[in-house]
Amino acid sequence: MSNRVWVRAEIPGELHESLEGYLASHPDWDVDRVCSAALSLFLLQNAENDRRVARVYLDTLFRVPR
Repeated sequence: MSNRVWVRAEIPGELHESLEGYLASHPDWDVDRVCSAALSLFLLQNAENDRRVARVYLDTLFRVPR
């Protein structure tokens, strides 16, 4: 995952609060990692199968914490 693109999005306040709670209790995760996992899973489930998307999803889930 060497290529990176910044995405700016508005989300409902309730979703943001839930995300903040999750991140507070899971220090190995950050907003970028959660968004990458969520978007790649959505694309895997709803778009054409693309091995690159599957690779991003798996790399995001199994990334070794720093």
